[in-house]
Amino acid sequence: MQNHTMQALSPKELNYITDSITNEELLIKQCAATASITHNPQIQQALNHYVRSHEQHLNTLVNALQQHQSLAPAQVSN
Repeated sequence: MQNHTMQALSPKELNYITDSITNEELLIKQCAATASITHNPQIQQALNHYVRSHEQHLNTLVNALQQHQSLAPAQVSN
């Protein structure tokens, strides 16, 4: 069995994750807002499905950051 140890994320990887979190939050808001104003039940159902899907993506990204938080170097305040 291989031993998989986590390595600290690079600044570029952290930026990708934070950008993705921002994008997922925006998609959740847009889908929820559109679902709340549409009168077509099928479209509303599809949009609510997308909200749940993007919430799962958001949780995955946040969990990834939390798992790597202990590996991140401490930042020094100036």
